[in-house]
Amino acid sequence: MGFDLDMTLADTRAGIAAVYDELALRMGVTIDSAAVVARLGPPLEWELANWFPAAEIPEAVTVFRSLYPSLAVPATSLMAGAREAVDAVRQAGGKVIVVTGKNPRDAKSTVEFLGLDVDEVVGSVFGADKGPALATFGAAAYVGDHVADIEAARAGGTVSVAVATGLYPAGELREHGADVVLGDLTQFAGWFDGWRARAALV
Repeated sequence: MGFDLDMTLADTRAGIAAVYDELALRMGVTIDSAAVVARLGPPLEWELANWFPAAEIPEAVTVFRSLYPSLAVPATSLMAGAREAVDAVRQAGGKVIVVTGKNPRDAKSTVEFLGLDVDEVVGSVFGADKGPALATFGAAAYVGDHVADIEAARAGGTVSVAVATGLYPAGELREHGADVVLGDLTQFAGWFDGWRARAALV
């Protein structure tokens, strides 16, 4: 089973807002951190392009990533039902991969901080670029909150399970072609048990 990280397993909003606020102070720019965390998902460089000229983005990335471990990771919390979702897969004998746009160092440290029992973490991939990691791992489904996660599942040849805990409401996730839409991960274990039971009958 594959999972996205930000706003799927991990509520990173407070920590990321703190990093953007400090980044703004250090680099002397205005950044609306509330607007940033309302649209989490795409790569860091894409978001920084809203606030910095192209020539300054590499420096902004470096500063952002220097701040992330001390400011963002400790302020991260689990999304509702996240631990139970991962545990449901593990208890059924399954393996778990986290595939995220977050860079590998911060993705791994976030998963470790939250104490999630996963087999592999793959970072710095977004949308369809997540597909190869999911396919190589052999994920049967991929769970994410962004429409790009639906593209990821398609590219990985796996079932798209969308949770309406990020930018997109349930209706938009359905319109973008998610195979399954859940309100949040508290509904995951029930869906997962039923899905496994149906698969066993095929």
